[in-house]
Amino acid sequence: MTQQSPATDSPTTQNQGHYWPPFKPRTLRLPQTGVMHNLRVSAERYPDKTALWHYGRELTYSELYAQATRLAGHLAAQGVVKGDRVAVWMQNSPAWVVSAFAAWHLGAVVVPLAPMLQAREFGFFLQDAGIKVGVVGAEVYEKAKQAGLHHAVVANVMRGTDAAAAGVPLPAGLDVQAAPQDGDITLEDALKAAPAPAAEVGAGDLCVLPYTSGTTGLPKGCMHTHSSVQANVFGAGVWAEGNVEDVFLAALPYFHVTGFINSLLTGLTHGGTIVIMSRWDRDVARTLIRDQGVTLWTNTPTMVIDMMASPDFDPAHLQSLRNITGGGASLPAAVGQKLLDLTGLMFLEGYGLSETMAQSHSNPKDRQKLQCLGVPLFNVDSRIIDLETHLEVPAGQIGEIVIRGPQVMQGYWNRPDATAEAFMEIDGQQFFRSGDLGYMDEEGYFYFADRLKRMVNVSGMKVWPAEVENKLHAHPAVQEACVISVPDDRSGERARALIVLKPGAAATGEDIEKWAREQMATYKVPRDYQFVDSLPRGPTGKVAWRPLQEAARAAMAGS
Repeated sequence: MTQQSPATDSPTTQNQGHYWPPFKPRTLRLPQTGVMHNLRVSAERYPDKTALWHYGRELTYSELYAQATRLAGHLAAQGVVKGDRVAVWMQNSPAWVVSAFAAWHLGAVVVPLAPMLQAREFGFFLQDAGIKVGVVGAEVYEKAKQAGLHHAVVANVMRGTDAAAAGVPLPAGLDVQAAPQDGDITLEDALKAAPAPAAEVGAGDLCVLPYTSGTTGLPKGCMHTHSSVQANVFGAGVWAEGNVEDVFLAALPYFHVTGFINSLLTGLTHGGTIVIMSRWDRDVARTLIRDQGVTLWTNTPTMVIDMMASPDFDPAHLQSLRNITGGGASLPAAVGQKLLDLTGLMFLEGYGLSETMAQSHSNPKDRQKLQCLGVPLFNVDSRIIDLETHLEVPAGQIGEIVIRGPQVMQGYWNRPDATAEAFMEIDGQQFFRSGDLGYMDEEGYFYFADRLKRMVNVSGMKVWPAEVENKLHAHPAVQEACVISVPDDRSGERARALIVLKPGAAATGEDIEKWAREQMATYKVPRDYQFVDSLPRGPTGKVAWRPLQEAARAAMAGS
């Protein structure tokens, strides 16, 4: 795909969103610089200000910039040049941040990956993205080598942390030392390299390759340029009215586009301080908000529900917060109202996808609507179209959500057919097809209705049934598997696996779950198993998953 122009000329864009926040521009002029430029400017402006706080360890802007350029020197010595893909595979940490900016300093492309992946899954990304060099957490280093990573920089992600100074317990299992194999190196030793010269990086150069999946079960890399990243970095800053004194709680993982944009890049671009959590803990999060004076927190509804369910929850601990924003799933209206009643804070829900580098829609502050996606953001033209005619439908009528804007990806990495399917032309412009069904109200607010895509949304993490089924079919006792989405009070949705066993085979749900945890990332593993004699099929012979899902949801609603 070619770079999308800002959606400023569409009659639909001009007419939609009858409500727009006073004194905010409808469009934003976007920078033509790369993301590393943002950090360099902040380091020059605020050299001694704390950029990152991580369980008692502090890293100033000048230290962060210096470490990034020195790690870039090591990566350059390994042959990394502009356009190469560099894996970043670890938990949220200063090491994650240093690694990403080191890659961008060289004009390389960051491939952010979930630390829950198994070696076999990681190996797919190495091959698909053509990755030879990666910065990995010590706790996943052996998996990285097993998968075939050519050169690894190995990081103890908890290096320098201090539970006493932090005032909270450290996450278990992450303070790991690894002895690198020949040819690999620790992050500490890599940081001894001389700083690398900066590459010439423009707005149109590739920046990051977050992976999503789909109905085929094969993950696809979303090609995002520095421009599509900057669109949401700067857009989020203006929307949230950020400033240099803001303190961000980074509870969302950085391999996920929402955490990447709203809990990292936006804060660093404006000179804020990022309070990093390596793993979610509701009581640690509540304590950090209080003790660190957190002003902005982007999360998933599951985190809000979990925190408020703690017996130690005290609304007074959240009094420093100015905004609580999030997405990935809708926050139940009753929970949103309870949050408002207890804290005076109304949850600012947004909507976006990996393909749109996080947010494309969001609720305006002081004019939020609960269980609502919000209005299209700066420079975004979003419409609801009829599934058959592809014509725009009136307010209140359900259709597919389509999006055009500067944060939309260029396409899927090495997947021209999938890219062609993901875009459509309307009025001479290319729109991304979200695969989500929704509707728009009379004020221009968008609402989610259902999905065209087959997917399970577990606490904001996207689980693709076809991918899970492919794994389950490899179990020695499983003849056939069908994965569906059912409601869950805590995580919004959960995956249920319907299993047909091979003749004469025996296995329990616990057996299959234990096996599955060794085959795929933890969040993908179904927790709910039902054994059936057979699975229904449609006219083409494919398993008819939708009737199974509808029947399961109806049964749960009835009970």
